[in-house]
Amino acid sequence: MKTSTATADVADTSWAAVPQRSLLRRHRDFRLLFTGEVAGKYGSSVTGLALPLIAVTALHATAFEVAALTAATWLPWLLIGLPVGAWVDRLRRRTVMLASAAASLLLYLTVPVAAVLGLLSYPQLLLVALCAGTSAVFFQTAYTAYLPSLVAAADRAEGNAKLQGSASAAQIVGLGTGGALAQVFGPVDSLLANTVTFVVSLLCTGSIRQREALTPPGDRKRATLLSEVGEGLRVIARDSWLRCFMIYGALANLSLTATQSIQVVFLLGRAQLPESALGTLIGAASIGGIVGALVARRVGAALGTARALLLFLIVLPALELLVPLTGPGTGMLCYLVGAAAVSAGVVAGNVLRATFTQSYIPTELLGRITASGSFVNYSLMPLGALVGGALAGWLGVLPAMWLTCAALPLAGLTLWFSPLRRYRDLPAGSLVRAVAA
Repeated sequence: MKTSTATADVADTSWAAVPQRSLLRRHRDFRLLFTGEVAGKYGSSVTGLALPLIAVTALHATAFEVAALTAATWLPWLLIGLPVGAWVDRLRRRTVMLASAAASLLLYLTVPVAAVLGLLSYPQLLLVALCAGTSAVFFQTAYTAYLPSLVAAADRAEGNAKLQGSASAAQIVGLGTGGALAQVFGPVDSLLANTVTFVVSLLCTGSIRQREALTPPGDRKRATLLSEVGEGLRVIARDSWLRCFMIYGALANLSLTATQSIQVVFLLGRAQLPESALGTLIGAASIGGIVGALVARRVGAALGTARALLLFLIVLPALELLVPLTGPGTGMLCYLVGAAAVSAGVVAGNVLRATFTQSYIPTELLGRITASGSFVNYSLMPLGALVGGALAGWLGVLPAMWLTCAALPLAGLTLWFSPLRRYRDLPAGSLVRAVAA
């Protein structure tokens, strides 16, 4: 198998194109996908806050045990991330998304049921986090590969921006209301919010009318699962653009997960906030993600998409060094500014990179290449969570926060020494798949 890339230094004018009518108004199926994704992200946001709070308040877990919950959520990417991409390319992606959402719904429901029966334990939380993380691997891989088949190429930039922005908005509302729900009903019962949100996600995704065309069996009669997995890895390893994004993503996710795994413990101690206000603080910082989604396309058109990525993924994340300076009262501004800058940079960078890869990678390879890249990107996240917890236990929470926050801008150096620095825009052409006879 040989691959080559079309890397003409030509600006992609689709970044600047703005349709007369919003994609949400004129595209029914995208509107359903958008609504289902917003509902699912809200439920996941409530869960992301509720599980650590349950571990700390109901089960008296240590900082390392709380971090291990985050590690369990991301461990499936390391265990099954590679073959999932090949499986998704062989199945209808919408069906995979439906099955994954249903599995997550049932898993999270077991927590309040076990609490009512007096059977709730830390091992159960760990198992739920692991199994829900497995469902997320299937859903995320199918979801990323599904969007290009749902909307036209000219609409992908707008679609990605709206989906990324909605994810940030749902995170803000979920974290803010999640803290209040935990305060009023208790962390365990706050998980019941997922019942409604995952049902909405299932109904919306199931109502999408457009159906995918599966690759005819004859087109892959000689392909095996192992060969398709290897093909995705080879394409990424040989392509300089995909390779630099993969390396940066892995290192950045390592840092971000290490920071987030001890964030709840850090803020409860440093900011001296009640549980109800904790979600509000984290949610307020996530407003940066909405801003990032709104400005990504415009900044990409004005500066060039390659230069915009350097701004979003190197300059803005450097402000995360303000986070360890967080304190009570006005000291919380350090967290708000630093975390908001990181959120804006990450979301804007995701909008630009997702739109680029969806046009750059052929549709028939999108699932396995996405999964291969995600495998590398996410495989270090369980390690990051464990490192964050271990550093907090060894050095203390504050020194651990300094080290994990400093690692993020250092990860950006991989992009500075990549092809991004030599170009104004990302390639407008697509990756060419050349199969040797």
